[in-house]
Amino acid sequence: MKFLWSIAPALPLEAAALARELAIPQLLAQCLLNRGLEDPDHVAAFLDPRLRHLADPFLLPNMAAAVDRLMIAREKREPLAIFGDYDVDGVTSTALLLEVLQKLGWLVHCYLPHRRDEGYGLSQESVENCLRKYPVKLLLAVDCGSTNTDSIAWLKTRGVDVIVLDHHQVSAVPPAATALVNPQLSPLPGPGEAGAFTELCSVGLAFKLAHALLKRAREAGLPGAADYDIRPLLDLVALGTIADVVPLTGENRILVSAGLERLRTTARPGLVALKKVAQCIDVPGVHAVGFQLAPRLNAAGRLETAEESLQLLMAGSLAEAFPLAESLDAHNRERQRIERGIVEEVIRAVTARFKPDQDFVIVEGDLRWHIGVVGIVAARLVQQFYRPAIIVGGEGEHWRGSGRSVAGFDLAAALRECSGLLIRHGGHAMAAGVTIAPARIDEFRIRFNEVARHALKPDELRPRLRLDGEVGLQEITLESIESLSRLNPMGQGNPIAQFFARGLVLDGPVQRLGAERQHVKMKVKGGDHVREAVWWGAGKESVPTGEFDLAFVPQANTYNGRTSVQLRVLDWREGMPLKPRPAPEAALLVS
Repeated sequence: MKFLWSIAPALPLEAAALARELAIPQLLAQCLLNRGLEDPDHVAAFLDPRLRHLADPFLLPNMAAAVDRLMIAREKREPLAIFGDYDVDGVTSTALLLEVLQKLGWLVHCYLPHRRDEGYGLSQESVENCLRKYPVKLLLAVDCGSTNTDSIAWLKTRGVDVIVLDHHQVSAVPPAATALVNPQLSPLPGPGEAGAFTELCSVGLAFKLAHALLKRAREAGLPGAADYDIRPLLDLVALGTIADVVPLTGENRILVSAGLERLRTTARPGLVALKKVAQCIDVPGVHAVGFQLAPRLNAAGRLETAEESLQLLMAGSLAEAFPLAESLDAHNRERQRIERGIVEEVIRAVTARFKPDQDFVIVEGDLRWHIGVVGIVAARLVQQFYRPAIIVGGEGEHWRGSGRSVAGFDLAAALRECSGLLIRHGGHAMAAGVTIAPARIDEFRIRFNEVARHALKPDELRPRLRLDGEVGLQEITLESIESLSRLNPMGQGNPIAQFFARGLVLDGPVQRLGAERQHVKMKVKGGDHVREAVWWGAGKESVPTGEFDLAFVPQANTYNGRTSVQLRVLDWREGMPLKPRPAPEAALLVS
């Protein structure tokens, strides 16, 4: 599957002006312009994210109403239940709010639904089970609830007030909710406006709620509020935000930057133990959180219940934390085993009948597939075929599944167009969940494909390789690589800097590395300059010959105490002649 190279237009005059204004290298300035950052003041704030730049939490829709109701509960010594979700965002949100509310004097319980037995969100069964365990009159739903109008109305008839703290798309505001704190209700973003919060996930919202409560508690002179510091909670915020793959821009950038610093030195026993078990002792960044810590926290909730993950985050000692971390590590290995089997089976089935010009989506379901891993399987299918994918696992009369999307296709909106074929659905643009009767899967596949065919153009079904521009090998130095690190934290919405060099040739033989010779190391030459390049996971892909263009991520590689420039290969193509620069307002797309 070839990439479609999307090369940002060169803006030498603008980049030079920004570089002079802020005393930064021009290569970094070009990358900032590519990310829509033009105003020097905005760029300066981006390069130096500070907690003091966070907006007032009361700008969030319905935040004041939520805080009012919670303050009444504290004043009346009225117990409440936090109803969370079983993914990392939901568990970190639950842990954060549980810690804050307990410290500031609330009587608080928490409830996490069982993925297989109760499903996602405020299902009727899960809220009944919650009330049987904790017969409260106030329920705080976190990372769920925006679409559960029936369950919230049922709770209201039982005299239970419901506060919803959620970031998923809202099809209809639950009228019975006491407060729906959801940034999707915000207007379009503007300086200091509520719309600036629209990219927050639930743990970010939980931190904003904690901040709002602390402000109100200090105004009221509540015991302990004056000295209480919520900044140590930012390790949880970084975990949940990175794991939920939301854009690392705006407030998320500030929260994750500060949160990663906290995570590096955290004294939280559960995270100390998790870092040790995951062999993530050094400085954890976005990649380490996303691929080492988050999967282990997610594993228990994927297979059964997330209780162990919550217990780990709330553990009071290393003696309590280490057995929990080791158990989550074992769950993760089991999750990987189950996932591999389903992925292999689905790929075989799809490959046998896949028609690229007709199949704009992938929808597969089977009674035997574990619903806890179908979301990961869907993500693997997107990687393999670059199509929106929904994978459904069997579970009695109603089957449940998860979907993942591609750039430019709003999955949650598409599911709303198929709602007549679904029992339940919800989520956001890139990920969503469904509940469906198994007899309707084929009908749903046809309808979902029709929606996608109207929404997507054929060239949108080829993965784009976003490149920040053309460089010469002489521009890639240890100093320029260090300057690009100022873009950190990089991830969704703020991608890693990627470039291409034109007219290269090999400088010496190619080396094959790895047990299956699946990696490639080579030296590439452009003019008088030579750089080492490594192509991880090249497999049996052909290596460049003759003159070629190379797309890569520049990185510093340290080996035997020596640090040198290395290019991590993304793709290559046969050498293409120099073309006129594209117009500034449009990116150049080339195969």
